[in-house]
Amino acid sequence: MAKPGVLESDPGVMVKKTLELKKELQRLVKSIVDDEDCSTETIDQAKETLCVLKELKLRQSSSLSLKLHKTVTCPDEFKCPLSMDLMRDPVIVASGQTYDKPFIQKWLNAGNRTCPQTHQVLSHTVLTPNHLIREMIEKWSKNQGTELSNTDHYINEEGINEADSDHFLCLLKKMSSALSDQKAAAKELRLLTKKHPCFRALFCDSVDAIPQLLKPVCGSDSFSSIHPDLQEDVITTLLNISIHDSNKKLVAETPMVIPLLMKALGSGTIETRSNAAATLFTLSALDSNKELIGKSGALKSLFDLLEEGHPLAMKDVASAIFTLCVMHENKARAVKDGAVRVILTKIKNRIHVDELLAILALLSTHQKAIQDMGELGAVPSLLSIIKESSCERNKENCIAILQTICLYDRSKLKEIKEEENTNRTISELAQNGTSRAKRKASGILERLNRVVNITHTA
Repeated sequence: MAKPGVLESDPGVMVKKTLELKKELQRLVKSIVDDEDCSTETIDQAKETLCVLKELKLRQSSSLSLKLHKTVTCPDEFKCPLSMDLMRDPVIVASGQTYDKPFIQKWLNAGNRTCPQTHQVLSHTVLTPNHLIREMIEKWSKNQGTELSNTDHYINEEGINEADSDHFLCLLKKMSSALSDQKAAAKELRLLTKKHPCFRALFCDSVDAIPQLLKPVCGSDSFSSIHPDLQEDVITTLLNISIHDSNKKLVAETPMVIPLLMKALGSGTIETRSNAAATLFTLSALDSNKELIGKSGALKSLFDLLEEGHPLAMKDVASAIFTLCVMHENKARAVKDGAVRVILTKIKNRIHVDELLAILALLSTHQKAIQDMGELGAVPSLLSIIKESSCERNKENCIAILQTICLYDRSKLKEIKEEENTNRTISELAQNGTSRAKRKASGILERLNRVVNITHTA
């Protein structure tokens, strides 16, 4: 069959041509599949036929759109508030408003978290098909002598086409199949969500997608009994999904996610455990998620992993703890879970001092943390870091913590005074430190002088 130079625009001819193309394609594909020695010419003909068929379908779609625009004015309730055109795929957002899916998806992908019409903050970004409006639009279109085009053939704003969506759904379905299928599907989902952001976005489109992904690792009472590769691939896929801003709230609020991450922190390969911590860090970018994660008890699991001290996990664990403890309520939870003891032990052993000092400085605004620091011998360790470290940021954090300790616990001034008399550590920092370090060091020196003067007066 020769490829026509020009595709006819008459609707009847176009429909007839579509049927002919499909029959020809069916013949060619059958020949390719059945004949082991099929020629490359046959394959080329099949590709050419597919291209013509695609062109024809696109022409039909544009012809319908043009016809609707030129001949009729559609009712306002059928128009997307963003595009002001007839909706092809109407969906409902959390505020209850309806939009054409490609346009509202583009709005959300741009980082917007409000309803364009009501300006209400959206509680989630799941888009629910509005079947009633779609049926009404289809009925109205037929009454106008036209048919609404099949939206499945359009490529959405994330660059996903129908074949990609079908493959994605097929992979999720395999997560409920045999172990070999689960492992293969999980491995592919991990790679797809790593390399292609558009596949991360697909998890926004269905409230069932994340539960389907997690089904193989949530169906067992013991996380450690699950195949290590399957554990690792599922948790890493969850991390990849969480990177997509539109997914953060949805992922954290899926009931099984945070309990699963807590289990993953305690067992599995070190990459699984590290990626579980990284997922909590990524999710905690939202304040609402910080609160949710804090209330779940996940901080205790993070500190347990921190205490184990595996080098590959330390940075991810420390990052997650720091971000979560920006919220005041989580500071109290962290202190209650023994944060100060674990952190000070690592600092004394000079393990990840930079990250852990930053957390300790963050916790130092909590009075119980300061009490724990005093009891656990924080002062000598902090003074020694000031003397040894070449990192100005570490010196700043040390002196800031020491100043807070001095304010809450006057008895520690004696230790600091003895250090000052011997090595002039604080004076040195007051003269040569950063502006913040100078200010904190000068504050300690003033307090030391006041205490000395009071003692002499007495």
